[in-house]
Amino acid sequence: MAEQRPILVLNGPNLNMLGTRQPEVYGSSTLDDVVALCEKTAAKHGRTIAHFQSNHEGAIIDRIHRARGQESAIVINPGGLTHTSVALRDALVIPEVPIVEVHISNVHAREEFRHHSFVSPIATAVIAGLGILGYASAIEFVATR
Repeated sequence: MAEQRPILVLNGPNLNMLGTRQPEVYGSSTLDDVVALCEKTAAKHGRTIAHFQSNHEGAIIDRIHRARGQESAIVINPGGLTHTSVALRDALVIPEVPIVEVHISNVHAREEFRHHSFVSPIATAVIAGLGILGYASAIEFVATR
């Protein structure tokens, strides 16, 4: 039953550096803080998460492939791959589950190249600019569908 499967939380390149990388843009919370927030939010709905972060596009794509039939939804912050990776976009349709694209900063208020996303057109929802609370909002959304 889909409701019992974990929600996959994926984080792309450089997100392992949260808390130290440009805190004026991304805040002081760490990736561990993001994972803890996602676990707490999912638990409120009797759900669990699986978490994966990589700086390598192929590893992220391999993990997305393994999600098919294993996870009920994907919450993804693709990092810089958002704006560059057709391969990531193509992989995200394979699991046939809801996809929520999350960005800590408001990418639309930043450099022009960040305004285009290869993920957004196939995402069920997009959340940007809420800081790490965007992850909690994404978990709430998929956990209550």
